[in-house]
Amino acid sequence: MNKTSRVVVGLSGGVDSSVTAKLLVDQGYEVIGIFMKNWEDEDDPHCPAAIDAVDARAVADKLGIQFYSFNFAKEYWRDVFEDFLQAHRDGLTPNPDIWCNQYIKFKVFLEKAEELGAYFLATGHYAKNYLNPKTGLQELQIPFDKNKDQTYFVYTLGQKQLQKVLFPLQDLDKSEVRKIAQESGFLNADKKDSTGICFVGERNYSKFLQQYLEKEPGDIVQLETGKVLGQHIGLSFYTLGQRRELHIGGVKGAKESPWFVVNKNFDQNKLEVSQDENQLLTSELQAHKLTWVAGESPDKTNLQARIRYRSDAVNCVISLADQVITVKFLQPVRAVTPGQSIVFYDGDVCLGGGIIV
Repeated sequence: MNKTSRVVVGLSGGVDSSVTAKLLVDQGYEVIGIFMKNWEDEDDPHCPAAIDAVDARAVADKLGIQFYSFNFAKEYWRDVFEDFLQAHRDGLTPNPDIWCNQYIKFKVFLEKAEELGAYFLATGHYAKNYLNPKTGLQELQIPFDKNKDQTYFVYTLGQKQLQKVLFPLQDLDKSEVRKIAQESGFLNADKKDSTGICFVGERNYSKFLQQYLEKEPGDIVQLETGKVLGQHIGLSFYTLGQRRELHIGGVKGAKESPWFVVNKNFDQNKLEVSQDENQLLTSELQAHKLTWVAGESPDKTNLQARIRYRSDAVNCVISLADQVITVKFLQPVRAVTPGQSIVFYDGDVCLGGGIIV
């Protein structure tokens, strides 16, 4: 069997990566399963990461494939988590899942796959990798199951990576994936999808950050009047559009509707809130640290864009100057958040994106 038949699968212990391995075995590939430990935590056999590792090994045993576990915690801390913390200190709201894909899964992990003699790396992402015969370029496309589309999280992939990456779930929907897992006898067939910070898991986000960032309390004020409504624990622990964990009551005479974070005033250390959601609307933004799937910026200026994973793609017009992109939306978007990624699309093709400033 030649090296192009050997593929490393990132087995996370979840149903998606498990079915990914199953499909590749059925297609005749020599499959190697790898579980990545990327976060050092208490040595608790009942913690989610330990359970995931057991589930991943069980799938590998069921399929009769080689299985390894590698610890990339040092790389994760250095390449993802330190920048994640610094971004919060700078008042931004970063997306560690995107950085994790960029610097760990499709860099460090891909390098490990190549060390093992594999030609391909496969993951359980819902995304489509398509070789366009007209251009000769790999395209990153929205998968069949649009509800599970994860192209937003892997927009930083370029031609070099896509030539080595397989997304076996690209033509399946989630219900089919679970059915395959059940028919294969996988014990994780009905396992809940993982959420939370990439590799760190489900935690109270604010309390987790408080373990690493200093608190700098200040006033929570009403945007329109400047009236002090309460106290915040530090601007780094809040994000635009946030409505929970503000711990403020209503204003006498004002409608009792939810309060939203609409601005973080670092000069005065004030968290500005409003009950008027229109304060969160904007029609223009800028982004930097751009990466393009094709290796260069698109030749079109009329595109669609998402400003967060679950947001709808909105029509926009782009202009590029000095590696900073200006985006004008044809209809206002809600809660544009510095530090998050904006990802651009031309129909079903994901073109790339950048970090909102």
